[in-house]
Amino acid sequence: MRPDNDSTVRGRGQGPFGSWLLGPLDQDSAVLRRRVQGLLTGTLIATNVIGALVVVGLAALLMPAPGMSGDLVRVTAIAVPVYVVSAVVVGALWGTRGALRTLRWAADGRTPTDEERVASLRVPLRLTLVQAVLWGVATVVFGVLAALVQPRVVLTELLVVAFAGVVVCAIAYLAGEFILRPYAALALTGTSPARRLSGGVNLRMLLFWCLGTGVPVAGLVVTAVLAWARGDVSTTKLAISVIVLGLVVLVFGLLVTVFTARAVVNPIRSVQHALGRVRAGDFAVEIPVYDGTELGLLQAGFNGMAAGLAERERLRDLFGRHVGEDVAIEAMRTSAELGGTVRTVSVLFVDLIGSTALAASRPPEEVVGLLNRFFAVVVDEVDRNHGLVNKFVGDAALAIFGAPVRLEDHATLALSAGRAISRRLAAEVPECPAGIGVATGEVVAGNVGDPRRFEYTVIGDPVNEAARLTELAKNVEARLLASWTAIESAAEDEAAQWKATEDVTLRGRSRPTTLATPKSRPVVDSQPL
Repeated sequence: MRPDNDSTVRGRGQGPFGSWLLGPLDQDSAVLRRRVQGLLTGTLIATNVIGALVVVGLAALLMPAPGMSGDLVRVTAIAVPVYVVSAVVVGALWGTRGALRTLRWAADGRTPTDEERVASLRVPLRLTLVQAVLWGVATVVFGVLAALVQPRVVLTELLVVAFAGVVVCAIAYLAGEFILRPYAALALTGTSPARRLSGGVNLRMLLFWCLGTGVPVAGLVVTAVLAWARGDVSTTKLAISVIVLGLVVLVFGLLVTVFTARAVVNPIRSVQHALGRVRAGDFAVEIPVYDGTELGLLQAGFNGMAAGLAERERLRDLFGRHVGEDVAIEAMRTSAELGGTVRTVSVLFVDLIGSTALAASRPPEEVVGLLNRFFAVVVDEVDRNHGLVNKFVGDAALAIFGAPVRLEDHATLALSAGRAISRRLAAEVPECPAGIGVATGEVVAGNVGDPRRFEYTVIGDPVNEAARLTELAKNVEARLLASWTAIESAAEDEAAQWKATEDVTLRGRSRPTTLATPKSRPVVDSQPL
C-alpha cells in the first residue's frame, strides 16, 4: 500500500477518496479487500432488492385489469424474490469475486502491469455487465411467465423488468466506480498517463443522462402509448401509473445525478484543496489519482506540476545557498548575461589567522567543524545587516553591501557587521581568530566568467583594499580595520564608534590609506548575539 503522509490531500473531513467509507490511504491490503468486498456485496444486494420492488410495484400498477393481471402479479410476487436471491448469489460469486481476482496484484503488494491497470479501471464496467446479464435473463424469464399466465401483458411485463434492470445497472456502475476508488488510486500510483484509461467524462455524462432521465421518461411514454393502444385502462389507473412512474423517475434521476455530481466534483475538489496547499508554500502536496477519465488526468497533471514546482523550489533554494538569495532573485528577475554595472558599495573581508597551523595540528573533521562554526558567525551577521556573502575562499570570506540590492547605508551596515563579527568570534569561536577589513568605493558588480559558467562578483579597488586591510588587521589588537573613506560614508552613530589611527600605503597602491579601528575592544560575551 502507498504510505500515508501529511502532504497528501485528504479533503475536508471526507477522506482521501472523497468519503470516509473508503478508509485511509495507509490501510492494510487485507482490510481494504474486506472493506471493498463488503461494500460491493451490500450495495449489489440493496440494488437488486430495489429492482425487485420496482418490478412488483409496476407489475401491479400497469396490468390492464385486476381480473386479468391478478395471477400474473401473484406469480411475479413469488418469482421475483426467488430470482433476486439467486441473482444475488450468482452476482456475488461471479461479479465481486471476479473483480477481486482482477485486483489480486494489490493484495500481492506489487505494481500492476499495463494490462492489469486497464482491467482494474474497468472493474465497475464489468460489474455493470454482470448485472446486465442477470437482468437480461430476468427479462426473458418473466416474459415467458407472462406469456404462460397472461399473454396480453407480455410486452408490459418485459418493459417493467427491463426498466428495473436499467435502474440496477446504473446504480451498480455508479456504486462500483465509487467503492473501487482505493484500487483505482493504487493502479494509477506513480503513473502520468498521456491519455484517459477509461471512458471520458462526456461519455459518462451521456450514459448517466440516458440511464437517469432518458430510459425512465421513455418508460412513461411507452406506458401512455400502451394504455392508449389497449383502450381498456381507466383514467384513474393511468393517472396512478403515471404518478408512480414519475416518482420513480424523480427519485432515480436524483440518485443518479447525486452520484454523477460526486464522481465529477470530488476529483476537482481534491485539486482545489491541493492548489490551496501550494499557494501556502507546500510544494510536496500529492493527490490520490483514482479516476481514469479526464478528471484523473487532471489529478495526475496536478501531481506532476507540484513535483515540478517542488524541484524548482529545491533548485532555487540550492542556487540561493550557493550564490546568495539576493543574487538568485536578481538572476531570475533579469537576463543572465556577462558584464556588470558600476556601483558604490562597501566590502568586508574576513580571513582566518593561523589556518595552516590549525590544519596541521587537528584532524580534518575537526578543522571542518571549526570552519563551519566560524563561517556561521560571518554569514549570520552579514545577513542580519542585509549584506551578501559573495564567496568563500578557503578559510576566508568576501561580503558585499550594496550589490546586487542597492543599499543607501551600505557603509554603516558593513562597519556594523564587522564589529559584530569581531565580537562574536571572540566570544563563540575563540579557536578561530580572524582579521577583518572593511572598505568603501566604486566597483563593477556583475557576472564574470564564460557564458557556459559564470558567477556574480564585484571587481574594483575596494575589494583589494579590504583584503590588504584584513592582512594588517591580523597584527592589531582589535583584529578589525576599516578605511577612513568607509567611516566618512557611514551614518554619524556608526562613525562615532571608530577612530583614525595612521596613514599606511597598502601593498599595490600608490596613495596612502587612513586606517580606522573601533574605539572599544571586542567584549567577550557569555551568550551569542
